[in-house]
Amino acid sequence: MNKFEQLGLNESLLKAILDLGFENPSEVQEKAIPLLLEKDTDMVALAQTGTGKTAAFGFPLIQKIDADNKNTQALVLSPTRELCLQITNELKNYSKYEKGINVVAVYGGASITEQARDIKRGAQIIVATPGRMQDMINRGLVNIKNIDYCILDEADEMLNMGFYEDIVSILSDTPDQKSTWLFSATMPQEVARIAKQFMSEPVEITVGAKNSGSATVSHEFYLVNARDRYEALKRLADANPDIFSVVFCRTKRDTQAVAEKLIEDGYSAAALHGDLSQAQRDGVMKSFRGRQIQMLVATDVAARGIDVDNITHVVNYQLPDEIETYNHRSGRTGRAGKLGTSIVIVTKSELRKISSIERIIKQKFEEKPIPSGIEICEIQLLHLANKIKDTEVDHEIDNYLPAINNVLEGLSKEELIKKMVSVEFNRFIAYYKKNRDISTQSGERRERNDSEPREFNNNGAVRYFVNIGSRDNFDWMSLKDYLKETLDLGRDDVFKVDVKEGFSFFNTDPEHTEKVMEVLNNVQLEGRRINVEISKNDGGGRRDHNGRSGGGRSSGPRREGSFAPRREGSGGGFRSDRNSAPREGGFRSDRNSSAPKREGGFRSSAPRSEGGSDRAPRRSESFGDSPRPRRPRRD
Repeated sequence: MNKFEQLGLNESLLKAILDLGFENPSEVQEKAIPLLLEKDTDMVALAQTGTGKTAAFGFPLIQKIDADNKNTQALVLSPTRELCLQITNELKNYSKYEKGINVVAVYGGASITEQARDIKRGAQIIVATPGRMQDMINRGLVNIKNIDYCILDEADEMLNMGFYEDIVSILSDTPDQKSTWLFSATMPQEVARIAKQFMSEPVEITVGAKNSGSATVSHEFYLVNARDRYEALKRLADANPDIFSVVFCRTKRDTQAVAEKLIEDGYSAAALHGDLSQAQRDGVMKSFRGRQIQMLVATDVAARGIDVDNITHVVNYQLPDEIETYNHRSGRTGRAGKLGTSIVIVTKSELRKISSIERIIKQKFEEKPIPSGIEICEIQLLHLANKIKDTEVDHEIDNYLPAINNVLEGLSKEELIKKMVSVEFNRFIAYYKKNRDISTQSGERRERNDSEPREFNNNGAVRYFVNIGSRDNFDWMSLKDYLKETLDLGRDDVFKVDVKEGFSFFNTDPEHTEKVMEVLNNVQLEGRRINVEISKNDGGGRRDHNGRSGGGRSSGPRREGSFAPRREGSGGGFRSDRNSAPREGGFRSDRNSSAPKREGGFRSSAPRSEGGSDRAPRRSESFGDSPRPRRPRRD
C-alpha cells in the first residue's frame, strides 16, 4: 500500500502521484496533508528548502477545490518568477486527473493582458509573485475578495526581498474567513508579524529545529587571502571533477564577472542574475538542468526557485549578509535524502560569520585547506582512470581499430596507459607545479583542530586511496565513521577524509598502516571488494609552523586585479565557446595559457549591472551591526 493512501488523498491524486513516481511522503507532507484535509485551519509550516513543501500544500489544496466553480478559490504567493512557474507546473501535474481545475501563473516579465485573459476564462488557483499580483489588483484585473485559501510559499524569502508591504496589501484584499497556510524555511520577526496579523490560532508544523540546516548537507569552509578567492574557486572545482554546483555571489556585477572568468578559463559555467531577460534566464536554466553547465554562478534573488536534482555542491564565493540566506543557499543541495556539500570561501576578517552561522543552523563547519597542486593532479588522474574503467564501449569503434593499432604498434601496455592518461595529466602537472599554495588557517581554528579531530595535523601521516566514494552514499562524515568502525580505531585516528564520486582519500598515523592495509583489503561493501592503497601524496602536504605548504611562487596565467566584465557582441542568449559539447572533468590545451582548460561553457551576452546589488534588507539575524535601508522590491 502506497503510504500516500494513508494520508486521506482521493483516487485521482493517488493516480497522479503514481505517475510522478512518488513513493513515500516527506516529513512535512506526512504532517501537513492529513491536517489540511481534515479541517479548514490556518497553518504555519517550518521546513527547509527541498523538503517537498509544494506537494504538502498542493495535494490538499487540489482536493478541496470545487472544479465546477470557475471563480478564483485559492491564491499562492511565491517570491520569484522561476518558483511561480515551478509551482504552477507542479500543481498542473498533481491535478492532471481532476477535470476542470485550471491553474494560472501571474508574474512579471510577461504580458499582463494575457495573464488577465487567462484568469477571466476561469482560474480556480492563481500562483503569483507579489509585485505582479498587486499590480493586477490595482488595475482591477483580478478578484480575490472571495477566495477560500491563501498560501504563502517561501514566506521568509518574500519578505527578505522587500515584499512586506505588497503581501500586507494583498492579504488585506482577501476575506477574513479564508484559510491561510504559511510555509517558510525560517521564522524571522516579519514572518511572525504576518502570521499574527492575518492568521487565527494557526497550527504549527516544524520539520527539524527552527532555522536549522538540513542533516543531509555537510558544511565546510576554506580560509584564503582576499586576492586568492577566485583561484580558490578554481582549485575546488578541479578537486571535484564531477562538481554540479550553484556558486553564490552577493552582487550582479560579481556574478557576471566570476562567470566570465570561469568561462575564459575553460569551465562549463554561466551567470544567473536580475539583469538577464526572461528568455536568457530560461536558456541558462535549461542548460543547467541538462548538465551542459556544471557551475551556475547566481545571486540569491535569481537563484530562488531553482529546483534541480542532484546538485552536488553549493559554493559560497561570498557569504550573504543575512544568516537565514545561508540556510536557503545550502538548501539547494542535499535534497530528497541525497548527500550534498555547502562550501564557504572566507578571509580571516569573515571568520566570525562562520561561528554565527554554526549557532543558527546548529551544525559545525569543517575547516579544510585549499587542495595543493599535487593533490589535484592525483584526484584528476584517478578520476580519469575511473572514467575510463566505467566507459561503455560502442562497438562502432571496431571499424577503426586496425588503423589505431597501426599507430600504436610497438607500445607496451604500461607505455600505452602512461601516454593515454598523460593526455590529461600533463596539463595539470605543468600548471600546478609552478603555482604557489594558497591555503591559510587562523590560529584560533588551528588550536581547535589540535584539540579536536586532527583533519589538518598531518605531519608524518600516511595518506590512503580507497575505491569507495559518494556513489556508495558516503560523505566525509559517514566514511570517517565507517572507517573508524571497520578498523576499530579511535575518534582521532582517521582524519583528512576527502570523498570523491568513485574514490576517496583518508589519513592515519603510521602505526596504523599495517592494520589499514590488512583489514580493508579483505572487506566487501555490498558485494564489491574494497581496495585500499597508500597514496604517493605525503599525507595532504606537510606544513611548516605557518601552516603553508611548500612550492614555488607563481603569479599564475591570469590577469590580476578586479574582475572586469568583458564586452561582448549584441547578440542575445548564451553561446558555446567551444566547437564540441562540454564534458565533465575534461580540459583543453588549445588556448594560449598555461592554465588547464575545461571543455564547454557558456558565455552571456546579457547586459551587465553597473554596480547594482542583490543584497537583501536587514533581517532579525544579521552579520552587520548597522541597519541598512530596505532595498526596492523587484519581481
